Amino acid sequence: MNIDLGPLRPEPFALALGLALFFLMLWMLGGHVFPRIERVLAERRDATEGRTEHAEAVRTEAEATKDAGLRELADARHEAARIRQEYAERGAAAIALARAEGTRDRDRFLAAGHARITADRAEASDRLRQDVGELAVTLAGRVVGEPVHAIAAERRTVDRFFEAP
Repeated sequence: MNIDLGPLRPEPFALALGLALFFLMLWMLGGHVFPRIERVLAERRDATEGRTEHAEAVRTEAEATKDAGLRELADARHEAARIRQEYAERGAAAIALARAEGTRDRDRFLAAGHARITADRAEASDRLRQDVGELAVTLAGRVVGEPVHAIAAERRTVDRFFEAP
């Protein structure tokens, strides 16, 4: 096969040199330029998509931290409610105890007061009877014109008067 290409027919030395330079250029591109291009593209992807992934990771971590904080806050609220309930119960028990103690003291003071009033009333009644008896005997002595103390004491007239219904 001999084809006549005319002026387009390459010279074998130029063809060999061209092919050698072509493969040298492919080797340089594949060994040095393409890896640099891949590295630059990877850095660009990391700069754009990597930042997005990093932001997504940070957002996920922030949500997890927020959820943990909300759980802790809810636990703290439950604990505070439990403590409030406990102290409300303690307060109610203390109030009931103080009320019972106050009622006992009141009853004791009332009983002591009633006993004292009864004793004072009995003493006042006895004193009043004595005074009324003496006054009655003195008045009777003035009316009669003679002292009647001895007769009244002997007959117990005043005592019988107060004993009668």
